[in-house]
Amino acid sequence: FAGLPRSTWGTALAHLGLGVTVLGIVGVMSFQGERIVAMRQGDTAELAGYSLRFEGMRTVKGPNFTEDQGVFSLRTVAGKDLGEIVSAKRIYPARQMPTTEAGIRTFGASQLYVSLGDLTGDGGIVVRIWWKPMVTLIWIGALVMMGGGIVSLLDRRLRVGAPAARRRRELAAGAAS
Repeated sequence: FAGLPRSTWGTALAHLGLGVTVLGIVGVMSFQGERIVAMRQGDTAELAGYSLRFEGMRTVKGPNFTEDQGVFSLRTVAGKDLGEIVSAKRIYPARQMPTTEAGIRTFGASQLYVSLGDLTGDGGIVVRIWWKPMVTLIWIGALVMMGGGIVSLLDRRLRVGAPAARRRRELAAGAAS
C-alpha cells in the first residue's frame, strides 16, 4: 500500500466519502420522522424517543430584528433532561420580512429540528418537529470526498508543467549537446 500513488489514495478516499454520503441519505429517507402539532404552554409532544415540552414564548430584540422565541425543554422518554431547544420567528422591521429560525439539537449522527408555525385561535402555536437520523453523515461524506480530491491533487505525477519552463529546459538541453 505504501507504494501506491496519491491519486489512487485520493480516489479511494473520495469513493469512501460517497459511500458515507449515500449511507446518510438512505438513513434519513428510511428512518426520518415528523410531527406537526398545535401546542400551548405546558403541552408535550414525543418523537423518536424524545419528549418536547413547550415552556412558552418570549420576545427578544436583536440589532436589526425582533423575534418571538418558542422555548422547549427536551427530555428522553425515560425522563433524562437534555436541556432546551429554542426556535424563533423573526421580523426584520426595515423590510417587514418574517423568517423562521429552527431549533436544532445534534445527537451523534442524527438531528432533531423544531420549527414554529402560525398561531392558533386558542392561544397556541403550530409546531413542526423533525427527526433526521444519520443526517450529519451526508456532510461528513462530502468533506471526506473533498479530502480525497485534495489528496488526489497532491500527486506530482499529474501536474502539468508550465510551457515556458518546459521550453527553457528543452533549450538548455539542446545547447548542452
